[in-house]
Amino acid sequence: MAEESKKERLDRELIELLNELRVALPGVQVLFAFLLTLPFTRGWPQLGHTERVMYFVALMLAAVASGFLIAPSAHHRLRFRQRDKEQLVLWGNRMALCGLVALALAIAASISVVADFIYGESIGLPLAGAALLFLGVLWFGVPRLYAAERRDAE
Repeated sequence: MAEESKKERLDRELIELLNELRVALPGVQVLFAFLLTLPFTRGWPQLGHTERVMYFVALMLAAVASGFLIAPSAHHRLRFRQRDKEQLVLWGNRMALCGLVALALAIAASISVVADFIYGESIGLPLAGAALLFLGVLWFGVPRLYAAERRDAE
């Protein structure tokens, strides 16, 4: 099989990045939409100060995650045919990772709000921490494990 050229590699990497973002975006959009509607529900007045602060943190993190995950597509449109594909792939990857971190934090903060509302204030933060640990290991730890296994095998 022939080696791919630098241009072919960059084209492939950009397509892969944009496809991966298409997977992550609906999740953050659904979470963000849910958070935007929460203050307009009948249960909103029952939230205490701590839950409202955590709600706002979750809302802002979902907005930040949306921004980071949408940015590579916007950059692609703005830099179209400018021969900046290598920079786009590099920066797009960084933005996608930042978006995933913000999304994990938004999910954890949202779990905290819901758990506090259902079970009381003492359970929200521990559950949020557990969710954050789970997502951190699954999204960031596991890929490092099999990367290390590959290096060991080589």
